[in-house]
Amino acid sequence: MVKAIDQKLIALLKKNARISTSDLARQLDLSRSTIQSKIKRLEQEGIIKGYTLVYGDEYENQLVTAHVLIKVVQKLTEKTNRELSNMPEIWALHAISGDFDLIATIKTETTQALSRTLDEISNLQGVERTNSSLILETKFNR
Repeated sequence: MVKAIDQKLIALLKKNARISTSDLARQLDLSRSTIQSKIKRLEQEGIIKGYTLVYGDEYENQLVTAHVLIKVVQKLTEKTNRELSNMPEIWALHAISGDFDLIATIKTETTQALSRTLDEISNLQGVERTNSSLILETKFNR
């Protein structure tokens, strides 16, 4: 179970992973060494897996983003998931309930690149069918 203070620390890091330990300590009213210890423990426990790059809104808004529903032959699910994970255009892949098995979030720089990616997904062994929806506008993203 994550303690309340750890949840506050995680929220601050999620908002800005580059925030200094001094600033974290000041905002949480703790010492720098306590903050460093908490971060190290959260990393060791696997609660914090890593730190990542987040695109700026201006660049992000230039990308073509789509959600792709994917129906997979059940016997080939694991193989298909591995092949999908090797495609850099796929930012996230989720197992879902309903008529489809997976939903992928795809980001490309052009509609032509999106079309090529969709063709590549459709041609994978084990993919029965897909259904794509283009993201027109993101209202908010956490």
